[in-house]
Amino acid sequence: MKNILPILFFFLSLGISYAQERTLVWAEEFEGNKINENDWTFELGDGCPYICGWGNKEKQIYTRNNHRLENGMLYIQARKEKEQYTSTRIVTKGKRQFQYGRFETRAKLAVGEGVWPAFWLLGSNIDAVGWPLSGEIDVLEYVGRSPEEIFTTLHTQDKNGDFANSKTTRIPNIEEGFHVYAAEWDAEKIAFFVDDVNVYTFAPKERTEAIWPFDQPFYLLLNLAIGGHFGGPAVDDSIFPQEFIVDYIRVYQ
Repeated sequence: MKNILPILFFFLSLGISYAQERTLVWAEEFEGNKINENDWTFELGDGCPYICGWGNKEKQIYTRNNHRLENGMLYIQARKEKEQYTSTRIVTKGKRQFQYGRFETRAKLAVGEGVWPAFWLLGSNIDAVGWPLSGEIDVLEYVGRSPEEIFTTLHTQDKNGDFANSKTTRIPNIEEGFHVYAAEWDAEKIAFFVDDVNVYTFAPKERTEAIWPFDQPFYLLLNLAIGGHFGGPAVDDSIFPQEFIVDYIRVYQ
């Protein structure tokens, strides 16, 4: 797998076997020329009629045409086409789900006022219990209106939306180049990392279903939203097209 050998050599140089700590159980390296639909599903349109605006009053519609695979990377492109914003959103719902582990991506952010790239997880029971009781783990969120800030957030029945368990971390020049975003999740806590620096840890003493829905499988999501409750309200049309570039996603357990 691309880029993994330097990591292994680094740990070996320290006398540490990373494999002894965790095993790579699934990886999406975005090789080839199309999305692997054995693992991913395209979520299309504007979310209507069930969840219009994707629950956040987002301005874009999702299509199968706003992405490409090139040089082992996924490029999700947000565009303004006439009076419509378009982008892409893919999920592993019903195909890949995981309970506990390290969830890691290496990515380069889309930038500019109105963009909202994200790598996140939702509880696989969402159709049965609804959101936010299902739980949500936001490993990476960035909004162009707040440069040099990364948002790491957990939504639960107890705390969600504007009142979620969340941390905003200022990282100078985070928009430049690629960075590694990860969440390490076990039965006791969820810890978030940017370039292997711990930026936020959630470890509640109380573990009711409303506070800790994180004892069940979750599936993965990647998307580039435009505007909406968090990404907007203003959108600078002069920035388009913008690309959220994802090198890989890896899950260790």
